[in-house]
Amino acid sequence: MIITKKKNSQELMENIKNYKSFFLIGCSECATLCGTGGEEQVKELSETLKAEGKEVTGGVVVKTGCQVLGTKKELKAHKDAIDRAECILVLSCGAGTQTAVELFEDKPVYPTNDSMFLGNMTRFQMFDERCSLCGKCILDKTGGICPITTCPKGLLNGPCGGMKDGHCEVSEEIPCAWVRIYERMKRIDRLQEFCETTIEAKDWSQAQKPRTLYAREKKQK
Repeated sequence: MIITKKKNSQELMENIKNYKSFFLIGCSECATLCGTGGEEQVKELSETLKAEGKEVTGGVVVKTGCQVLGTKKELKAHKDAIDRAECILVLSCGAGTQTAVELFEDKPVYPTNDSMFLGNMTRFQMFDERCSLCGKCILDKTGGICPITTCPKGLLNGPCGGMKDGHCEVSEEIPCAWVRIYERMKRIDRLQEFCETTIEAKDWSQAQKPRTLYAREKKQK
């Protein structure tokens, strides 16, 4: 899931100071789990805007903010409220904000959140980063633990000389990714394979942006 945090309220208000009326769009998936774009947050922002003398013409929490066609379909029911708004505020990730930009070419669109990273939720609204979306996954070689993300140096073959007692030199609170990988490979009886494998230099061209993926072949015209 994409982890987001709320923008500083002063920054947000400065961004939208020239607009008087707003329509709010939240997201029922990642942003709701992060506490940044669910029903409660849409209501809170609406009340904040009204307290600032702004008008809120309406708001909705769509199913998946980054799903362009689905969001477009859901927003049809709110056309009048959207038409009355000068500005769209999106309470989701950057992808959700850009969905609104695509759907509302003639209206200003502003994010209310900062997009942080792709992460896992370990406890309620507690998240950690585990994937860097690098385009060429090596989890098959590292026991399912990503050193590119979980090692602050992104070492492909480790550990480095700064590791001490199983922890990273960057912070004692960070367990060394390569110690974790070693212990994992030993636990699942792949230690010999681990000791004999050297991971080649990363082909970062796989992560060249912007990227596009067609999950199925395009139909021939």
